[in-house]
Amino acid sequence: MKAGTFNIHVLILLSACLAGFAGIARGQGDVLVDADGFFDTTFGDLQEELETVRDEGKTALMVMFETPECPWCARMKKQVMNRAAVQSFYGEHFRCIALNAEGDLLVVDFDGNEVPEKEFALKSLRVRATPVFAFFNPQGELVARYTGALKNAQDFILLGEYVLEEKYLESSFTRFRRAHQSAPEARIQG
Repeated sequence: MKAGTFNIHVLILLSACLAGFAGIARGQGDVLVDADGFFDTTFGDLQEELETVRDEGKTALMVMFETPECPWCARMKKQVMNRAAVQSFYGEHFRCIALNAEGDLLVVDFDGNEVPEKEFALKSLRVRATPVFAFFNPQGELVARYTGALKNAQDFILLGEYVLEEKYLESSFTRFRRAHQSAPEARIQG
């Protein structure tokens, strides 16, 4: 190998390493193997979940309605919910569970009724597409809802901040997100 070619290869390798380190510094390299660590274990009793929210001093219960064949749900788990910063933020402020919007497993709703997951999703919240992220305050009132996948961990944390700061009382999440797009790198710190 000629010296000039060797130097180019070294520069390319160095550039790739520096780009990787920059990604880690921005939180992009902070990927976990198990996205299921995002969710708390649940037995499907939403009244009990709210009691846990109150006991742990959390802001809300976040329910992700998903379906087994939903590519956007899988994308959220593989690219967003598997980030340590996301799991840390949501774990600190919310109790997070997942329910199958097409599922037949019985859950106890906020009124104490035992219903299949799909009935709770459709009749109580009109879930027609997935994923849906529904946030319930400690009294069981729906305070915020977002349908669809968010593009990255930063936007997902921003959704949590929207609920945490009670900005849903003032504006839609879309407006809130638009107002915060000016400082995107400030959101995730690995």
